[in-house]
Amino acid sequence: MSSDSVVDTEGLGKCYRIYQKPRDRLFQMFFRRKESFYREFWALRDVSLSVRRGETVGIVGRNGSGKSTLLQLVCGTLNPTVGRVSTRGRVAALLELGSGFNPEFSGRENVYLNASLLGLSRTQIDERFESIAAFAEIGDFIEQPVKIYSSGMFVRLAFAVIVHVDADVLIIDEALSVGDAAFSRKCTRFLRSFMANGTVLFVSHDTASVKSLCHRVVWLDQGRLLADGDPKTVSDAYLRHLYETQQGVFRIPVEKTNVSVSEGSEHSLDVWDMRRDFINQSNLRNDLCVFEMKQESPSFGKGGVRLLSVSFVDAAGRSLSWVVGGELVSVVIHAVAREALGRAIVGFAFKDRLGQYLFGDNTHLSTLDRPCEVKEGEKIVARFEFRMPVFKPGEYSVDVAVADGVQLDHVQQLWVHDALTFKSTASSVCNGLIGIPIHRIVLSIGAAA
Repeated sequence: MSSDSVVDTEGLGKCYRIYQKPRDRLFQMFFRRKESFYREFWALRDVSLSVRRGETVGIVGRNGSGKSTLLQLVCGTLNPTVGRVSTRGRVAALLELGSGFNPEFSGRENVYLNASLLGLSRTQIDERFESIAAFAEIGDFIEQPVKIYSSGMFVRLAFAVIVHVDADVLIIDEALSVGDAAFSRKCTRFLRSFMANGTVLFVSHDTASVKSLCHRVVWLDQGRLLADGDPKTVSDAYLRHLYETQQGVFRIPVEKTNVSVSEGSEHSLDVWDMRRDFINQSNLRNDLCVFEMKQESPSFGKGGVRLLSVSFVDAAGRSLSWVVGGELVSVVIHAVAREALGRAIVGFAFKDRLGQYLFGDNTHLSTLDRPCEVKEGEKIVARFEFRMPVFKPGEYSVDVAVADGVQLDHVQQLWVHDALTFKSTASSVCNGLIGIPIHRIVLSIGAAA
């Protein structure tokens, strides 16, 4: 184990014996040297990884891929079948709902039980109990048996204990998703402060949260480690895999998906610099430099649609190489159908440098009363007009997608990552991820009542 690593696994594996009938367990006891009455199921197999101090590592994968098993092995609540796992420092975990709680005990009693299991002394728990109860915000229920708690109250109390045990490594499964919005924000604030010095293993199906919070992402599938690396790269690959699992293997290889405006002269619009219409009186004006479209962008889909172009366009129909935040613009998408679509949906999404989605929209709601049927060979043009938000300085991109179906049940024909990219060189945004144009600000001053 290296000096700066706090979690190390080597060849880690967990195997369960699956018996077809209850009596087979008895047969196995008497005939185990002659015959096997079970089949092996490997929940985890040959997983080796190292987590350094101060790292936040996200773990993604479909249900049953081994994510929770890996966390339980790291915590020590499960023993590995093969391989080894070692940790350094105090490990605190929030795994499946109610783990570590005795349902017959009161909330107070479970606080003492859980905190003592995590290494706190009775005196330390006494000193911190009021703070734990205040964080949980469950009121008088702290004195009631936890078997009457709602799922949200379970999580509140369990997380409140974790916050106060001075852990070196924090392990969080999807259990946080059952908390209400206000409590989730409180937990996120704690997580961000903890991440400044602590180590976090974080399981989630929300790839946007993973991209935002994590330094690395580990992708598990069928118990094996498929990828370990950059959050954006791994999360995008995982997203593609999810669609392939649901809809079959995609026909179009990534390297053959061309995103080019040269595919049709009718889409080659004159590029116009929007700065001509503005007199730059301030260094805070939100200038957005739009880069040339990539000839080949990472993509996936069933292949029933080919993307021709994506561009920012002004009211006169001119393609823009420079946009000013706060001005009226349109995202225009041109595509052609390779096969007939019963109900086409076209959409876009803006992302930041980490791949976190900022905003986006699609044509589904606007075409509910008149579904867009497309014949093979027909062109598809989607235009989204809006006032451009104000972006913080940095690099951004736009994803484009075309599907066939409805919002909740569709076949993804094409999804192009980073089809269009741009850079914000200056900004007036003070807080948040993006700013919106303010129509009017009024400050009134008068005599005090």
